[in-house]
Amino acid sequence: MAEQALIMGMGGKEPVIDADAFVAPTAVVIGEVTMSAGSSVWYHAVLRADCGPVSLGPDSNIQDNCSVHTDLGFPLTVGARVSVGHNAVLHGCTIEDDVLVGMGATVLNGAHIGAGSLVAAQALVPQGMRVPPNSLVAGVPARVKRELTAEEREGIRFNAVGYVELAKAHRQEHEG
Repeated sequence: MAEQALIMGMGGKEPVIDADAFVAPTAVVIGEVTMSAGSSVWYHAVLRADCGPVSLGPDSNIQDNCSVHTDLGFPLTVGARVSVGHNAVLHGCTIEDDVLVGMGATVLNGAHIGAGSLVAAQALVPQGMRVPPNSLVAGVPARVKRELTAEEREGIRFNAVGYVELAKAHRQEHEG
């Protein structure tokens, strides 16, 4: 018997998942979560919107083993064409369009990542940090290192598009 994703309401709020979104078997989506067209949540990732809303923009992906959560007063918004790498943690933050959050990175409450930015693998973006658009941010605690090149920003968009296609293949495999 194939495993299924756990999708459930919480506190009277139900997830709203676009028909063109993909939720992998073993993923968990709880509460006031909105998933836009082309978005995807991968294996063993958890989107838990029990303290506030989580919004996942078009063509964005939350990869395997990620934790996405909110705090009271700290909703979580992920823009369009965002890739959140394996094992990353997003907590009550805002991620604008065309961002890559690297594997194992953590972005804390009230942090705001500007469009076209890259949060390096294992970076710790502290509470309330504002990252300007088109920035490379790395370290523990994270610091802005430099501006991304046009080629690097295009790579971020290319990665998100690749995940849209990969999600289609996984959906076809699981749903037949």
